Amino acid sequence: MQHAVAACAPTSPTLSRQVEAGFHLVRLPFAGSEEMFLTLPARPGETPAQLFQRLYRFAEANPRLHFVRQGVFGVLGDPLSDHAQAYHLNGTEWPITWVQEGNGGGQPVAGIQVHAVGGYEVQPVQLAGQTVGAVFEDDAARYCVLSGIQPADARASRATQAEATLLRMDQALAAAGMSFANVFRTWFYLDDILDWYGEFNRVRNAFFRERGVYDGVVPASTGVGGRNAAGTAVVADLLALVPKRPEVRCLPVPSPRQCPALDYGSSFSRAVELSLPGQRRLYVSGTASILPDGRTAHVGDAAAQVELTMEVVAAILAVRGMTWNDTVRGIGYFKHMEDAPVFQRWCAARGLSSWPVILAKNDICRDDLLFEIELDAVRLD
Repeated sequence: MQHAVAACAPTSPTLSRQVEAGFHLVRLPFAGSEEMFLTLPARPGETPAQLFQRLYRFAEANPRLHFVRQGVFGVLGDPLSDHAQAYHLNGTEWPITWVQEGNGGGQPVAGIQVHAVGGYEVQPVQLAGQTVGAVFEDDAARYCVLSGIQPADARASRATQAEATLLRMDQALAAAGMSFANVFRTWFYLDDILDWYGEFNRVRNAFFRERGVYDGVVPASTGVGGRNAAGTAVVADLLALVPKRPEVRCLPVPSPRQCPALDYGSSFSRAVELSLPGQRRLYVSGTASILPDGRTAHVGDAAAQVELTMEVVAAILAVRGMTWNDTVRGIGYFKHMEDAPVFQRWCAARGLSSWPVILAKNDICRDDLLFEIELDAVRLD
């Protein structure tokens, strides 16, 4: 089904949703252009090849769309494989971030999420001859999306790899005419995160101090466990923009239910809101069952951790006048995939069974955290 969620003036975007089994599409048309957020959770028993066939049937039916960010969760992708090259997943046309489950076995694939644009002139961002991102612009701002950023040497120490990844992100931003001062959202997928998350935070904190990030908006962020085909310790994505109009702003949004992550040495904002003409976008960081004093709540109780986590996110949404129905994409991370039905029951009880969320199996940044969720929401003004 497809329905208009809101109606605005002719120059403002109108958000539409198309929801089918295993398929959730959100479109934001604007002045002859559009942005699109596609969520494809894997169907029961579906193979990665079958999931990709669904994605590329969609791409073939929408030739004016240009993929600017694509994440594949739950399956280990090899960008040099014949299968990947057949679907242009080798960095030559658009970047892709592959994130395998972070501990033990799991389902073959969790799903795919895509951010695409249509009607924009899209310029690739390249490092060492590989496409790692895209730049596009409208009358309001110039936007940069970077994906699949990794260190060149997987044999280096993990701290060295983390620093190299941040430097490569910085280099790619420079190639796009930007810097870390323009970044408002980051993702870091760390192999064996429980062994070195503290070390990663120390590297990121030092890098942010050197780049003056603390003088502006500290990005919203997700940091979870996940392996990658290159065997590197980390792979990263980001979003950045340069405003063209004074009303375009990025502002941090604190959580009413949790302390700032900076209080316990992790450099990210709980959420960041991007204000654009006719709309506001809220980027909620990876959020878990953490008390206001920074301690883990409900140790060993997955249902209670899901409940508290969702209460925390709902409070962040409410602060900005939003609800669950404004969500355009999300990912729920479970330490143990057998706990996923707890979340599914929570959604069903609130009429959110067709929510645009993928459930993936990944370690969270603490051993006693069983669940984490991130999401983006859009409210039209």
